[in-house]
Amino acid sequence: MGAPSSPGPGRARRWLAAVRPRLPLLLRRAARIALALAVAPWLLLAFAAALTKLPPELAAPEERAVSTVLLDRHGTVLRELRAGDGARARWLPLAEAGDRIQRALLAAEDRRFAVHPGVDPIAIARALGQLAAERRVVSGASTITQQLARALVPRPRTVRGKLGEMALALRIEASLSKREILEQYLNRVAFGPGLRGVEAASRFYFDKPTADLSLAEAAALASMPRGPALYDPRRGAGPLERRRNRVLDRMLAAGLAGEAEVARARAEPIALAPKGSGLGAPHLVRAVLGGALGPGAGPAAGGAGAAPLRGRASSITLTIDRGLQREIEVLAQQTVRGLSDRDVGAAAVVVLENATGEILAYVGSHDIEDTAGLGHNDGVLALRQPGSALKPFVYELAMEQLGFTAATVLPDVELSFPTADGSYAPRNYDGRFHGPVRLRDALASSYNVPAVWTAAALGPERVLARLRELGLGSLDREPSRYGVAIALGDGEVRLLDLANAYATLARGGVYLPVRAVRALSLASPAVSDVAPARGAGDAATEPIDPPGRGARVLDAARARVIVDILADDKARIASFGEGSALDLPFPVAAKTGTSKGFRDNLAVGFTPDVTVAVWVGNFDGSPMGGISGITGAGPLFRDAMLAAARVRPPRPFDPPDPELLAEVEVCSLSGMKPTAVCPHRRRELLPRGDAAALAPCDMHEAVRIDRRNGLRAGACPDAAVEERVFERHDAELTAWARAAGRPIAPEEASPLCGPLPGGDGVPPAGARVRVAYPPDGARFVLDPSVNSLQAIRLRADVPPGVRRARFVLDGRSIEVGPPFSLDWPLVAGAHRLRVEADGASAGEEIAFSVE
Repeated sequence: MGAPSSPGPGRARRWLAAVRPRLPLLLRRAARIALALAVAPWLLLAFAAALTKLPPELAAPEERAVSTVLLDRHGTVLRELRAGDGARARWLPLAEAGDRIQRALLAAEDRRFAVHPGVDPIAIARALGQLAAERRVVSGASTITQQLARALVPRPRTVRGKLGEMALALRIEASLSKREILEQYLNRVAFGPGLRGVEAASRFYFDKPTADLSLAEAAALASMPRGPALYDPRRGAGPLERRRNRVLDRMLAAGLAGEAEVARARAEPIALAPKGSGLGAPHLVRAVLGGALGPGAGPAAGGAGAAPLRGRASSITLTIDRGLQREIEVLAQQTVRGLSDRDVGAAAVVVLENATGEILAYVGSHDIEDTAGLGHNDGVLALRQPGSALKPFVYELAMEQLGFTAATVLPDVELSFPTADGSYAPRNYDGRFHGPVRLRDALASSYNVPAVWTAAALGPERVLARLRELGLGSLDREPSRYGVAIALGDGEVRLLDLANAYATLARGGVYLPVRAVRALSLASPAVSDVAPARGAGDAATEPIDPPGRGARVLDAARARVIVDILADDKARIASFGEGSALDLPFPVAAKTGTSKGFRDNLAVGFTPDVTVAVWVGNFDGSPMGGISGITGAGPLFRDAMLAAARVRPPRPFDPPDPELLAEVEVCSLSGMKPTAVCPHRRRELLPRGDAAALAPCDMHEAVRIDRRNGLRAGACPDAAVEERVFERHDAELTAWARAAGRPIAPEEASPLCGPLPGGDGVPPAGARVRVAYPPDGARFVLDPSVNSLQAIRLRADVPPGVRRARFVLDGRSIEVGPPFSLDWPLVAGAHRLRVEADGASAGEEIAFSVE
């Protein structure tokens, strides 16, 4: 068979002749069909855009999830808390981004951004043509607006998904200005693995604000949205450098950069910032974000709530010094390791700047990852018993309200104090009584009995009121719950609050709240009700108000005397010896504390500029191996204070104000104005009014003694008489003085010389007798299981010169002599007791009960 024949030329001519009259009509129809086919998708896309809802992130721009970067006082990054989606993110207003990153992004992603409606038909046509010619994707057609739409509403890479993306892009363009779209893009698109927004990437890769980027750095960041993982420079800078150079060439071609500028940028290597430390001050960060530090200390200051700031504050500038923080972290770890054989499992340290109340270092535990030692607990905020660390405030209050001075003599003898459960008899740490002690020595050597006696004289109500004024608000129970033992720390306080109470002493009695935050950079002004101050690289920088003038809590003169005592190395030698942990190469006022059962060790002290507080113990409350504050917390306190001194160079305390205080000479035993018979004297610092009213010493007396037998000399020949100096003690101290062998004048006259003038055994003028035991209000319970006699020993304090005394029990008089005690069988019922002696004033009658 032959091939079919082709239409001949004649046939074609006939067809053309028939079609030619209708050709214009056919061309017009074809044009209309082509136009309809070209316009219809755009009309459909516009209709779809009208039905597309604007993403809520754009409808409510104040809801911007950002990561929170925490900085130290010098701007050093401590750590970054990622946003809710796990990304690092910081919001950057377009006006603060600088022009380099904007030019680079436009060149890299969308040169016609200013003119297209959200979708670029030219780019689409170019991409389709390249796909048809090359049979592969040569270039993309997505605009900046489309990429923003994809970041807000991720869609599958299908035709339908692409159309939805284009519709959303048109909707965004209809709702936002070009500047708003570019700002949203800069802050919402991924610029690296785990990095959302250009500012987070700029800080992470180059450790600088976006506005400070060089052109080369800006081009490098502008390259990353195309492939955040592919162009991650930490996996190798080669791909990113090649992509960066292409972006620079595009900037040159588009007139967005000059030849010399591009040449310099191409020659610049990609230099990444060193990796940050990551987990600085974890306990402080948690306390700040949780608002646990109290009003003014955390980000609640300035009008923004504490908890919501995580994810809304782009940065929080803390008050701590990163170098000091790290050094004390290491010291705390070393201390716990060194004391592990003494059953020590944890340590905490806080350092305050006295002038401002700012926290310079905050170590909540030696190691937050130590699960065995419960390291996630925060020893700076934990409630622990402070032991003797409260004594300075008890004595200062007694100076104000009872007229005590550093020279006031206090009793350190066996004493009992009534409690709701019976009686309380304090004991000193060394197990001994020291008799009459001046307040300076009682505080410096941390004797317990004088402190409790002072608290009893003040009353627990007044002591607690003062401690609460100093910020120790955790002591919130009724005064009867603490009783006079509050002087020994029988209550629970936070180490932070205790440190600030000591800082109040360092400020001369002025209380300031603790501060942990210096400034906030907020993701949106809507976070705060306060008009923020703008700063480069910050969306809304809100500096926290500077510290105010504070509130006076302690009397300035008395506070200065307490500082002088706490800084007196010689005064504490009796208890702590020479060269203790509290002896530093510069002046430091310091105090230690040990709680009952050796469960807590504390050491707190200050220079004029910084206060350091240390706790050592166990978070589970288990006791340590018998170590005290001076041996447990003391060494860490010393090391922390030396570290703080490198940040705030130490200086001497200011000299006492001569208008308020005077240094006077006092009798070493009585603390009164020395007389001719006072054998020892010393200088003491007293308020001017107290110094002027200082009475002559009445604890020393010169007595004529018959040298032949040591008794009082009456009408003895002068050759047999010598004058000796003896001590005179109040009734509270007489029994101790006799037992301690103190030089007390004999009561009997020498039989070789005749009777004494005025009679024998006459008490001195003003002598008083009193009941030493039982204490007023004591309660005793008879044990029915005991068949033997149940009794207590009644004791009286009687001054020298008294030979006989009488117990008056329920109206019945019982005469006693030295040592003025009586064993009395317990009888059920309520009883009243007093002591009487001829020539002496009777003490107050006391009441006690037997059940």
